Amino acid sequence: MCGRYTNTTGPEELNDRFRVPISSDAGTRRFNIAPTEDVLAIVAPKGEPEARLLRWGLVPPWAKDLKGGAKMINARVETVATTPAYRGLIPKASRRALQIADGYFEWLKPEKRSQPRQPFFFQVDDGQPFAFAAVWTPAKVQGDWVSSVALLTCDSAPNPVAAAIHDRMPVILADRDAQQAWLDSALGAEDVLALCGALPAARPRGRPANPAVNKTGDLAAEGPQLLTAPGA
Repeated sequence: MCGRYTNTTGPEELNDRFRVPISSDAGTRRFNIAPTEDVLAIVAPKGEPEARLLRWGLVPPWAKDLKGGAKMINARVETVATTPAYRGLIPKASRRALQIADGYFEWLKPEKRSQPRQPFFFQVDDGQPFAFAAVWTPAKVQGDWVSSVALLTCDSAPNPVAAAIHDRMPVILADRDAQQAWLDSALGAEDVLALCGALPAARPRGRPANPAVNKTGDLAAEGPQLLTAPGA
């Protein structure tokens, strides 16, 4: 699962990269984005791409509260077209999203359960911003509208860099043509899922990260010091 990621770039650079107006710092310059937080994404509900803040952790329209969303941060490529919460979203370009990032964290399981897990930080193309393939939906929960998102994950086996740490990895759309295709209304579920494989091994790089990334909700859990293991 992908449970933390970064979007350390500012809005101006992201605007240039994705060619979509990003009018504020919200969701940018982040070093430890966690589930249930508002995250920056590009969606096209009316056909034209636009930047929005979405709650990370999908809240389906039938949800009675927001609690379940924390467990629905990832959608598996293998089942996204059949799982009830996602199957109505993936065929529609208006419900697919580009979840903006420039790195993500994954944890290596220790040999002994008594030992802490070691976080690793992964970047693509030497730190260039990219997009996670994602799906999103609005829902009215207890009288309030909330728009939420879940990113897709795939088998990491084809990418030995990622597979060395975890058997799953996020679906990363690193190139502009793939990003445009993900939001293309002419493409259905089968077409876009064909884009959802592991990146070639030459593109991502991983390194040990600071275990402080495990914490959220305070200033100590943000900042570039999280991206490198202490003493490295």
